Amino acid sequence: MTRMTPSEAFVETMVANGVETAFGIMGSAFMDAMDIFTPAGIRLVPVVHEQGAAHMADGFARVSGRHGVVIGQNGPGISNCVTAIAAAFWAHSPVVIVTPETGTMGIGLGGFQEANQLPMFEEFTKYQGHVVNEHRMAELTARCFDRAILEMGPTQLNIPRDRFYGEIDVEIPEPIRIERGAGGEQSLDQAADILASAEFPVLLAGGGVVMGDAVAETIELAERLGCPVVNSYLHNDSFPASHPQWCGPLGYQGSKAAMKLIARADVVLALGTRLGPFGTLPQHDMDYWPVDAKIIQIDADAKMLGLVKKISVGICGDAGAAARALTDRLDGRTLACDATRDERAATTASEKADWEAELDDWTHEIDDFSIDMIKEAIDEEGNWLHPRQVLRELEKAMPPRAMVSTDIGNINSVANSYLRFEEPRSFFAAMSWGNCGYALPTIIGAKAAAPDRPAVSYAGDGAWAMSMVEVMTAVRHDMPVTAIVFHNRQWGAEKKNQVDFYGRRFVAGELEGGEDYSEIARAMGAEGVRVDQLEDVGPAFRAAIDAQMNDRKTTVIEIMCTKELGDPFRKDALSRPVRTLEQYGDYV
Repeated sequence: MTRMTPSEAFVETMVANGVETAFGIMGSAFMDAMDIFTPAGIRLVPVVHEQGAAHMADGFARVSGRHGVVIGQNGPGISNCVTAIAAAFWAHSPVVIVTPETGTMGIGLGGFQEANQLPMFEEFTKYQGHVVNEHRMAELTARCFDRAILEMGPTQLNIPRDRFYGEIDVEIPEPIRIERGAGGEQSLDQAADILASAEFPVLLAGGGVVMGDAVAETIELAERLGCPVVNSYLHNDSFPASHPQWCGPLGYQGSKAAMKLIARADVVLALGTRLGPFGTLPQHDMDYWPVDAKIIQIDADAKMLGLVKKISVGICGDAGAAARALTDRLDGRTLACDATRDERAATTASEKADWEAELDDWTHEIDDFSIDMIKEAIDEEGNWLHPRQVLRELEKAMPPRAMVSTDIGNINSVANSYLRFEEPRSFFAAMSWGNCGYALPTIIGAKAAAPDRPAVSYAGDGAWAMSMVEVMTAVRHDMPVTAIVFHNRQWGAEKKNQVDFYGRRFVAGELEGGEDYSEIARAMGAEGVRVDQLEDVGPAFRAAIDAQMNDRKTTVIEIMCTKELGDPFRKDALSRPVRTLEQYGDYV
């Protein structure tokens, strides 16, 4: 036991958990602890807005596999973080949000910046620690850090601002870390028997492969089966794209090759995935999920097993350990699929080649609305770019080891078909939360965790405007990134619904304001480039990456795109309304 202040106990416990970087905005509610961050070796990165801070903590955690930490002033500073913590929750990120609170003698009196802060985060945290007595400061701080890792998600540490003061006798707890096993012996044996009898198995690699650093084990198992490997939705980095068995992602704007191949599966091995509903919906007019296939689902959270899809075997275990255990069980056995290994490899290669050729030829959307928008762009501007052509050029110019974050929106979703990675912890999105303003701050946090890797964000002009101020954070604090802004002057994803379901009656979807985001970027201290010629996309991108990696410069590349739109974002959730002409009046 050591005599110290509660602030010191809080900071020392963070140090014991390896915290060196935190994100937030300074505030009087935690200033006593903040005053000793620097001598403790903790860098507090001051952001422009607290939502950005929480997204940065998320990006930091997803790249490093360690805690991301966000802290801010009680009340509005804390409420600003709710959206980003929800995104971290759906990404299973070990983010710890520290929420200083109104002092205990003022709670309930309606004082300055008072709020009940625990209910705000109740739905989006795995654990909430509330320091009601300063003598428990180290204990509850440690528990929040432990639970974030153990339960794979955000935790909240709520501290009334007067609990930082005084003197206490305290022992700083050692972090608790566990070794996750492969799962139950019986379920692993059953899964191995099913795989041994499978004639066309398909491996679905999910986020658990990334979080468990299990790519090597996944490759070994896939090669033993000789099976196609598809990525779960928005986990394009769960299997290397250069591997001949890789087929691309399922889900919205995913790979047709992946969808056609999994549709043929008699066994699906879902490794490290909860099989989320949005990631298995029909796409490209294909209802591809194999309803008669046996499903082996492996997830470290037992509550996810069989939650979305009916399964034949559920294994609660670590993705890497389970893959290794299954490979060992299949070693030396004759598998039903061994006889067709070459044939299945040829089928996989053929489907992939067909999809790549289709992407090469798919230079713009071909529905009537998009054709009208292309003609309009030619008439008015003459040189606005087709989003798919831009995405293909960016793919060709993408540097090795790049980390990419994508915002929500139409062009960013289409990018799902064009983003390929060779290593895990490379691709970040807001997952099922789907909030705008995600990409830029998240990639800044990722850059803070991995400064040696190129960091790139994709955002449409609508989402970009929500968080573009964090360019100043990147510039001020030497965390250079390259931001791509697809400027098509509309809320594209929702506007496509108005095209397909609401008779082109456009309400509140236009963003025509004459903004020049490259100029705004320069005003914030970054480099700014506006691109309106296809041949300039690759060179501008390469120059920006060079400036990022060699000159420590942040660059915003504003790409002027046509208004053509991909498939509607939520085709599954909409139907055409039945309304009379009188209800519309002159509007129609």
